[in-house]
Amino acid sequence: MNRTDRLYAIVEELRRSGRRGRNAEWLAARLEVSTRTVKRDIAALQAAGTPVVGQDGRGGGYQLASDALPPVTLTGAEVGALAVALGADPSLPFAPDGRTALTKLLRTMSAAQCAEVARITGSVWVRAQDDAARGATRSCVRTVDEAVRRGVALTIDYEDRAGRSTRRRRVDPMAIARTGGRWYLLAWCHTRAAGRWFRFDRMRRAALTKTPTAPRELAAVFGPPPPDAQPVSQRL
Repeated sequence: MNRTDRLYAIVEELRRSGRRGRNAEWLAARLEVSTRTVKRDIAALQAAGTPVVGQDGRGGGYQLASDALPPVTLTGAEVGALAVALGADPSLPFAPDGRTALTKLLRTMSAAQCAEVARITGSVWVRAQDDAARGATRSCVRTVDEAVRRGVALTIDYEDRAGRSTRRRRVDPMAIARTGGRWYLLAWCHTRAAGRWFRFDRMRRAALTKTPTAPRELAAVFGPPPPDAQPVSQRL
């Protein structure tokens, strides 16, 4: 059994065992390897973000966190497709989370699978964004992502069209949209008491607040979307 298959098998065994868990000796006997190998594999899984936790008490052992997602086996081509999507547009919403997930996947893949991912990503070329402001606002995008995830208000320093001055706005994020080749935050602006579109590349600062966003219907604030505009969930 190669290392990739063994890592998958360990996760499967821990999942089947539930709260009872399994100790290193049991897993070693099951997989026909040494306990040292099992412990190295457990450490690799934990480093990759797999929620394997140690058990207290006599004999110790390991178990999966109760809210762990089921294991998924992906091919090198499938992981390569994810890598291409992330690399083609680094400004994608939630891209840092996607890169973290990609790193976790690569850590559990065999050398041959990683080589396949490298071949796929090496065969796709994109031109770097020539808008220098995009790189400068990456931390803002990350903060916007977090606000959308948590459902909390933001304060942003937003640059005017001429790029000469910025104004601070307090906004309730409602959605993230891409149109005309640019990313926008659709939000309720407390300064204007109305819905506004904020371009990501004109945000100079963004900070989370602890205030939950007020419930508002997107269509009620911005009107019905165009027929060809859909949430990502409907395009998958």
